[in-house]
Amino acid sequence: MIGSSGCKREGEASAAPRLALDAPIPAEIPRETRLSIGDPTVQKQLQLSGDIDRLPFRVDWQNLSGGPQTIEAFRAGVLDAGSVGDTPPIHATFTGVDVKILTVQVRERPIYDLATAPGARLASIHDLRGKKIAYSPGQAQGALVLRVLKKAGLSQKDVTLVQLSSTEFKEALTSRQVDVAPLSGVTLLRYLNEYRAEGASSIAHGVRDNLGFLYVRAEVLKDAHKAAALYDYAKWRARAQLWAYGHPEAWIEAYYVKDQGLSAKEGRFLFEAAGKPQYPGDWTEAIALTQETADLLAEASGQKRFEARTIFDLRFQTIGAEVAGASQGAGSTDRPATAERSTP
Repeated sequence: MIGSSGCKREGEASAAPRLALDAPIPAEIPRETRLSIGDPTVQKQLQLSGDIDRLPFRVDWQNLSGGPQTIEAFRAGVLDAGSVGDTPPIHATFTGVDVKILTVQVRERPIYDLATAPGARLASIHDLRGKKIAYSPGQAQGALVLRVLKKAGLSQKDVTLVQLSSTEFKEALTSRQVDVAPLSGVTLLRYLNEYRAEGASSIAHGVRDNLGFLYVRAEVLKDAHKAAALYDYAKWRARAQLWAYGHPEAWIEAYYVKDQGLSAKEGRFLFEAAGKPQYPGDWTEAIALTQETADLLAEASGQKRFEARTIFDLRFQTIGAEVAGASQGAGSTDRPATAERSTP
């Protein structure tokens, strides 16, 4: 059964035992255990695969994702887990929100291209000097811009950073408010389709931007029942993502076309741009990349440096890789075990 009401606010009574953040996660999940999750794409994948009603706990699905929304909901104590890129957990930590990363997903291909305004001439990132660049602090797009400047051997003084919300990037390009902006997915596709004839284009940036996380308020993991449910959810989540990749026509039609209102061509573009989900069984590289980003953002913003490894919960480290390995031989009726710490 999937719940529809909001989750309990932090501070309300809970019958669950308290759990240390380094203690083994229990296998038992009481049926009444309830999570509030902002993971809308995976929610749809679970619906289409038929697994959403088989979850051994209750979920209040929240139609939100990304850094600003999830951090605000974390602060209010009304969200347990959210889906984000590589920067929001860093920004949350800078702003005093105690979070933990539970899943690491790596895309086969970069998420963003650097889109250029009509008439702006850029052949590579080395042509960014003197350009106006859309910049969104606290979001993955903002961190990407800083990484690109570093790779190009440029400082913030060599360009003009125009602070905007990422939702404003496309309009800023078309109005020539900026020369360059990171765009992804259907936004990039539609922008180029609409303005290529006027001289719009895009260039590859050549830096890593393909990490995705599911992260939580650290306080949630101190609830033994919720910690157990989140451990199990990480399994179901990876399985749902792999199901979507293995059923491209069904996924494109149901999600991109019917749910998101895109054309089949646009849906195919997004599907192919994402590639097959990858789940590293060792998070060493992901932690190192996150540390590089955190250090870069700390230097740019004056925030205090912290050790990135402290926001990764290594108890969850091998789940995705184990699910991916098991799914290669799994039949359509196979399901994750819930009584033991086994994988689908």
